Amino acid sequence: MEKILIVEDRDSMAEMLKETLESEGYEVITARDGAEGIKRIKDTKVDAVITDLKLPNKDGIEVLKASKEENPIIPIIVMTAFGSIETAVAAMKLGAYDFLTKPLDTDHLFILLTRALENQRLVRENILLKDRLSGEIGMPEIIGKSQKMLDVANAIQKVAAAKTTVLLLGESGTGKELFARAIHFLSPRREQPFVTINCAAIPRELLESELFGHERGSFTGAVERKLGKVELANNGTVFLDEVGEMDTELQSKLLRTLQEGEIERIGGTGPIKIDVRIIAASNRNLEDAVAQKTFREDLYYRINVFPIVIPPLRERKEDIPALAGYFISRHSKEMNIKEKHFTTEALNILKGYNWKGNVRELENIIERTIILCDSDTIMPEHLRLSLTASTDSTLSSIPMDRSLDETAKAALRIAESQRIKKALEETKGNKSKAAQILNVSYKTLLTKIKEYQIEG
Repeated sequence: MEKILIVEDRDSMAEMLKETLESEGYEVITARDGAEGIKRIKDTKVDAVITDLKLPNKDGIEVLKASKEENPIIPIIVMTAFGSIETAVAAMKLGAYDFLTKPLDTDHLFILLTRALENQRLVRENILLKDRLSGEIGMPEIIGKSQKMLDVANAIQKVAAAKTTVLLLGESGTGKELFARAIHFLSPRREQPFVTINCAAIPRELLESELFGHERGSFTGAVERKLGKVELANNGTVFLDEVGEMDTELQSKLLRTLQEGEIERIGGTGPIKIDVRIIAASNRNLEDAVAQKTFREDLYYRINVFPIVIPPLRERKEDIPALAGYFISRHSKEMNIKEKHFTTEALNILKGYNWKGNVRELENIIERTIILCDSDTIMPEHLRLSLTASTDSTLSSIPMDRSLDETAKAALRIAESQRIKKALEETKGNKSKAAQILNVSYKTLLTKIKEYQIEG
């Protein structure tokens, strides 16, 4: 059922429209002024907006702008008095789908609304088609439907069109370069260069030349002019990975590039104007680096205009099955072998693992597993993940919102289950020996195995 927002300050008009649209099968929510309408747009997913132009507490034009900012493809139909056609035309130029003059013709309203929603569906389908084709021509594929990943995707979409400097924060292996490429690809600079510089991988004495270039004879070994990567990326995007590893002297030169839009080659005679967008990334806490005087405070605030935190894999475990399936499909194609499938137990082990190396570690494990598994089905033993590595993650599942007694019982169950699994692992599944190690009777062990549903 499509949800329609009506922004109208006259109660009688708002109720009439609500009842009329609900009779046609739409879900309708209302707002009595512009400010409330904008709040509804931001707080609720709506499929279309019908708004009066003349409203208290922000007018219909402001409602229109807020709606377009929140979701550019939401159709907006504006209502206006007969004598305010010029204002309605102005609204059309700002992106309104169409306008209606009062008194309203409800039949005309239904026709417009039907067309607007159909147009929205076509636009969405075209975007999805473009996304699919983009994947075929190099658009990074970001896997994940968890709320944290949806928040990241939403932030990327909002900032991509601007030149705003972006700071990507997150642990190693979370895929910060992937997200940087997505920002570039979604931006107006997509046809221009995307250049990556790993500030931690290049020796400090060479990093300045790598970034800004040098003139012939500027230092020993500079036998010819070299253009730096920032200059080569002119009109495009520069991704500075591990920017926190850059020394403070070079940081001041990067700050000048950000503030003045210019660089100077080593040994150069003057500044060179450039137009690049900077996306920086770090797995370090840059605020701590500022406090320790290893990172310039003014540069930190300059690159921290739009920070995006990439969540670690252990905080979005619902994405693990989709990621694992994607990596199986990709590596199977590369190896030219039939795709394999996980057992439920194997997937549960993946979801329970701590993943200190995040998505990168998951991909490596999947690639290794494909090689080790000779059958079509991936079993827990093919993963070769140690139980101790997942202990932290397992303990994090202890409920912390219950009474102390209930929490203790839950912790005890987890501890007993893990200890039994470890004993069975040590004895290669021999229950008699495991019972001796655990100092319990064979019958007690069997009862516990059944209670905790320990397989294999």
